[in-house]
Amino acid sequence: MPDTILYDSAMRLFGDLVTPEVAAAADRGSWPDALWRAVEETGYHDVLAEGPAGMVEAATILRAAGYHAAPIPLAETMLARWMCAACGVDAPAGALTIGPVEPDDRLDIADGAVSGHAGHIPWGRAAVAIVLIAGTTADNFYATMNCGAKAEALKLGVAYSFTGPNHFDAQQQIPIVNTVTAQHPDAVLIAPTDVSALIQPMQAMKAVGIKVVEVDTTVMDNTIALSQISSDNLAGGKLAADTLAQLIGARGTVMVINVNPGISTTDARDQGFHQQMSAKYPNIKVLATQYDNDDQAKASQILTSTYAAHPDLSGVFAANTISAEGAATGIRNAGATGKIFSVGFDAEPQSVQDLHNGVVQALIAQEPAQIGASGIDQAVAALEGKPVQAHVGTGLVAITKANESTNTQYFYKSSC
Repeated sequence: MPDTILYDSAMRLFGDLVTPEVAAAADRGSWPDALWRAVEETGYHDVLAEGPAGMVEAATILRAAGYHAAPIPLAETMLARWMCAACGVDAPAGALTIGPVEPDDRLDIADGAVSGHAGHIPWGRAAVAIVLIAGTTADNFYATMNCGAKAEALKLGVAYSFTGPNHFDAQQQIPIVNTVTAQHPDAVLIAPTDVSALIQPMQAMKAVGIKVVEVDTTVMDNTIALSQISSDNLAGGKLAADTLAQLIGARGTVMVINVNPGISTTDARDQGFHQQMSAKYPNIKVLATQYDNDDQAKASQILTSTYAAHPDLSGVFAANTISAEGAATGIRNAGATGKIFSVGFDAEPQSVQDLHNGVVQALIAQEPAQIGASGIDQAVAALEGKPVQAHVGTGLVAITKANESTNTQYFYKSSC
């Protein structure tokens, strides 16, 4: 966090307790002097240095000053963590916590602990904050990634928060990226929603000193992220092709329903699928890829209209969760269950239910929790000056009704 932002945070948090003389004497380029002048003037240094008992006393003072009801944004929370760590305070009975970065976030100070929306944060790396910006918070793939990142952050003792757009869309994600950049966490894990549109916002993030790790998706500028963590999506597309070919007896007409062009992961899956079909299955005709704009209803309509135009359609590969669920709905609506075999990407709860009910015949499952955990690991390594892996690959597995009971660890979660 830049000195000026921390200085401003100190003034917002302690402003009414700081004398004009202290504030006037403080140099904005030397915020620790200003902070400690303020703390010493008000006796906070002595209080905090007393350890857990002092934290309770400090919390009582803050409550009396009305801070328990005031919104305290991420910067203030990071400042409070830094203060306590710098004073050598041992872990109090409670624990410092922080939830998602939201405009209406508020933290409550009580019983020697600051509490918010998320789990307890150990004090070992109390001054470090990492944010995960998902491609969309409406997808259980990213919910599962959040669970993995959150658990690893708790294990390593870093503050962590999760945010993202409601829809997988660059124009929705860019303002969130800009907001997080202004809050200046130490590191950001990000799943960019477009290979080109997110380059400039991510460059701006890197330019202010934030460590950037790409998770799942990437941009075309490979100089921004210090690490890229994802499944081998080209291999995932090839695995989908092999799985679908086996289901339809290596002959027939198939199609791909994808999200939008310009997304690194789904582009690679589509490419891998076409490459494998062309190389290995001469008796399978692959229709032109169609795009649903990550809209389940549109994916359903694409399936039904394609089946009407191509009644010999025997298989579909849906390149992401939304496409897979829409394709499954389209198959049901067309009365084509058992006629059109479907391979989806990702093991969302609804997709797993469709697999169990025989509407979907196979799912190519990733390991989003591992992607999130690895992202935290790489970010922390970078912040501590340790070696960082430029590329980290995670696993893929084809799940069918026959093997689903032995692969439940790959099923995605809707919440932690």
